Amino acid sequence: MVIYRWLADVVVVLHFTYVSVVIGGLLVVPLGALFRWRWVRNFWFRAIHFVMIAIVVVESLLDVECPYTTSEAINRLAAGERVSQGTFIGRWAHELLFYDPPDYRVFTVAYCVFGALVVLGLVLVPPKWPWRRAGTQRGG
Repeated sequence: MVIYRWLADVVVVLHFTYVSVVIGGLLVVPLGALFRWRWVRNFWFRAIHFVMIAIVVVESLLDVECPYTTSEAINRLAAGERVSQGTFIGRWAHELLFYDPPDYRVFTVAYCVFGALVVLGLVLVPPKWPWRRAGTQRGG
């Protein structure tokens, strides 16, 4: 079924995009602080970035499979394919996303370390709170 193959590829690309945003966010925050890019202190960008990695960490700690992974597998099977099959873009995105380590807990540790780095970034390069106006002072 062509539609399931297409849906599986769309899911893989969305999964790749999610991972790219999480990794990219961690990389641009210190760069933004260094080069004084104001947008890296945007509260909503930082909040969304934090929630994205928090979801990954919690899923990993609870040993829950990522919904993107599950959805891709369901669609591949419905298309009569193995998970490693798919279109050119789908195969490459899949290969870039998935690595089968000897011990699956490697990823749990990596996700927790990554999450800790995101939290460290929130402390070292704090976001600008949207409800605080310029020129207002505390307690006064």
